[in-house]
Amino acid sequence: MTELILNCFTKEKGVAVLIDPEKCDNGPTLIRLLEQAKFANVQCLLIGGSTVTRSQFSETVACIRKHSNIPLFIFPGSSEQLDKDVDGLLYLSLLSGRNPDYLIGQQVLAAQHLEDLNIPIIPTAYLLIDGGSPSSVAYVSQTQPIPRDQIGIAYSTALAGKQLGFKFIYMDAGSGARFSVPLEMISRIRQIGMPLIVGGGIRTVEQIQFAHEAGANLVVIGNKLEEDLDFLLDLKLYVEKTTT
Repeated sequence: MTELILNCFTKEKGVAVLIDPEKCDNGPTLIRLLEQAKFANVQCLLIGGSTVTRSQFSETVACIRKHSNIPLFIFPGSSEQLDKDVDGLLYLSLLSGRNPDYLIGQQVLAAQHLEDLNIPIIPTAYLLIDGGSPSSVAYVSQTQPIPRDQIGIAYSTALAGKQLGFKFIYMDAGSGARFSVPLEMISRIRQIGMPLIVGGGIRTVEQIQFAHEAGANLVVIGNKLEEDLDFLLDLKLYVEKTTT
């Protein structure tokens, strides 16, 4: 892995911002979000969504690159979400589901294009965890999330990912989740010994801190930055405290 990838995903107590091109105007709102992310000293940006078109994706990548130098990684919802002007790709396989299209089908569709782009690829075991409300990921992928109380199933799924050769684990409660990934589940999965990314349902700095303390290397937040300026200031102080 490159040093940039290691710095963004494997160090302790990192924070990332997820940008969904479908929800962006590629104008003042996105630019403001990028400015806030820079002010808060977040580790990196992720870009992707469940129903994003190729043109939406490319336009948003271009806007981000024009207005930000924060490391940018693809968090793809489909084979359409690829671009050469990024720092790498979280190459997801939805191991928590049983839909072959999201286990390997989309990857096959993307393979040749991805080879031509020649961008860094990070094989990532993707686990969808029940966040207390229906998620767009579950609907689009036609898969069921792992129940919140089934820590053993989550552990065995993540362990299988390690044995299959994946490099990272991404546990996601989904966009707009009522609840974030249970801390007990994060702690158990961390025992596998792989870099761990956690997202979905994160709305407070305290939740970020608790997820880090439970074992997450990188915690991902959505559009919370642009909703609450107090959160932005608290996040900046938290990131500065964890990096000193």
